[in-house]
Amino acid sequence: MDGFDHILNWKLKEGSHPFPGKDGGTCINEAALVAAGFEYRPIRRVEDMPGCFSRPICRLAMKLNDNATDTERQRLLPFVTRLACADIPEVEHKRAAYIGARTAGGYPFDEGLKTLEGALAIGRRAEALAPDTVATRMEHVQRSATRPTSLRTARCSRKSKAGLSGKRRRRLLIEPALGPGAGVRSSVKHRR
Repeated sequence: MDGFDHILNWKLKEGSHPFPGKDGGTCINEAALVAAGFEYRPIRRVEDMPGCFSRPICRLAMKLNDNATDTERQRLLPFVTRLACADIPEVEHKRAAYIGARTAGGYPFDEGLKTLEGALAIGRRAEALAPDTVATRMEHVQRSATRPTSLRTARCSRKSKAGLSGKRRRRLLIEPALGPGAGVRSSVKHRR
């Protein structure tokens, strides 16, 4: 995690959050929004992200975030500054195909991380952000928080909606990140 000290005090959590807490307390896409310099807002579905963020990559990141254990989820922190990498439609389709081929039928968290890393290697890379800049942006949002921790506004995964306990949910494989029709411009809502 060398070079990521500026976000290590940010806690990634499952779901969408109306505003972060002093601990950060957002999903990976909400943290990426802040790191990239956008005003904070809840991200309930990938289409809520600004256009400079890759839809297939953010969809996979959201799926990993929402289906991970609390410990696994924190391993996504180094990816926070890498999601603003949208490319031309052909490249976004390649990313979607790459992710779809590796996530069909479910996958363990570690395989999902490898898939995320591989998808990020396709096409344009996010602009390198100075650690001080990212730290300032994230600290500003944390200082603005009125609560010690964030509140979740949305239950995201189908597993959560099915009422499975956290322990049982963690034993399951993560569902495919891209289902039928979930390509680059999918209208399928992940968070409700």
